[in-house]
Amino acid sequence: MRDQEKIFRDYPVAKAIAAMALPVVLMMVVMIVYNMADMFFVSQLKNTTMVAAVSVVGPVFALVMSLGNMLGGGGSTLIARSLGAGRTNQVKMYGALCLWGGLVLGLLMTTLLLIFDEQILLFLGSNEEIRVYAKPYLDILAIGAPIMVVSAAFGNVLRSVGAIKEGMVANLTGTVVNVVLDPLLILVLGQGVQGAAIATVIGNAAALAICLFAASGAKWGLSLSLPLAVRNVREFPSILAIGLPSLAMTGLSSVASALANQLMVGYGTDAVAAMAAAGKATMIISMIQMGLSIGVQPLMAYSYGANDKQRLAEVVRFMTVLTLTIGIGISALCLLEGKWVIGLFLKEEEVLNMGIRMLHLLVLSGPFIGFFYLGTNFLQASGRAALSTVVSVLRQGLLLIPLLYVLNAAFGVTGNILAHMAADISSSVIAAVLMWKQYREFTKEIGTFKTQAEVL
Repeated sequence: MRDQEKIFRDYPVAKAIAAMALPVVLMMVVMIVYNMADMFFVSQLKNTTMVAAVSVVGPVFALVMSLGNMLGGGGSTLIARSLGAGRTNQVKMYGALCLWGGLVLGLLMTTLLLIFDEQILLFLGSNEEIRVYAKPYLDILAIGAPIMVVSAAFGNVLRSVGAIKEGMVANLTGTVVNVVLDPLLILVLGQGVQGAAIATVIGNAAALAICLFAASGAKWGLSLSLPLAVRNVREFPSILAIGLPSLAMTGLSSVASALANQLMVGYGTDAVAAMAAAGKATMIISMIQMGLSIGVQPLMAYSYGANDKQRLAEVVRFMTVLTLTIGIGISALCLLEGKWVIGLFLKEEEVLNMGIRMLHLLVLSGPFIGFFYLGTNFLQASGRAALSTVVSVLRQGLLLIPLLYVLNAAFGVTGNILAHMAADISSSVIAAVLMWKQYREFTKEIGTFKTQAEVL
């Protein structure tokens, strides 16, 4: 048995979950810090329009990173399944496909963002006042898209083969570089929002360099070979299919954020900035819960591939309690310390108070949202990628987008917030029900298999 398989098979469930999930939670915290650091240091310029500009371009940053998470999520699931089923020769192939496929997708994203930047900014909800700052921020992120996509992908790939420490070092290094460069570029050198974008790209480049260095060694059984990727390019769609729910989730979230900003900008730049600050606070809840579930996905996939019903049940039970506890705890913390959090980004009293009121409504879905991420990742781990994608589309598409327009028309700014809350709670219930149904089907299949084996 390879050393990294011990985590999947031999570790106690709590220890295995900690080993697999904590690095991903850290990665999600890194993403929050990247985005929060930009807005925090930009806010020190005491220009609400700049804060709004960072918010408007935020969905593009999320979409670029989601491409990497799509590849990393799909690749890590296939790698874990291969290890669980004893097909270790496929690990190199999937690693190479994640690297070179990520580079191609990143370059495609760069091209599209640079060609259609004006149209994209209009769709994102920027007005003339905001566009002055948003365009240079968007263009620099576009240039760095290939770096960001591959960096996000390989953080997941390293985790799936047991290179947990290396992935953590890469994430921490990228965060430190970004946080150090932000004040230097934004405040000292006077680059404003452009400096924020440059710091983000350089931070991701530092993380990627460490990831690739770790993956190039023989210890983890990965490969960075371009010829290997080309020879097996027919397997690339399988990575995309499994990772598609992650992209659908974040991609539709980006679209919904853009539409929400379109509606918010009708109430003025201050409303956009207030919503951005409130969204940063609630992002903490969502990203931590997402990180937990993404981190545990390879563990669930391994147990599924190995037909280990008992271990899979233990993982699901433990994660159910954990996500509920964390959801309640962080939501309560945001309610108690909301003013302090919003005050990190907004300095004007009127805008600050608007952001606090928005936050108090948004966190009401915090205790439930973990079940959405756990359910969708369980469905992915069990090979039900299409069903997981449908659930993701429900939350950020079929539910949220119509609710935005209906509730905004009925209640104005408050309706915009209520739409997010209602979509989160409804989709969480649906995901939990489907997860339970899929688990029951799995246990029945294993029972049938064992009965047939006993007869033979």
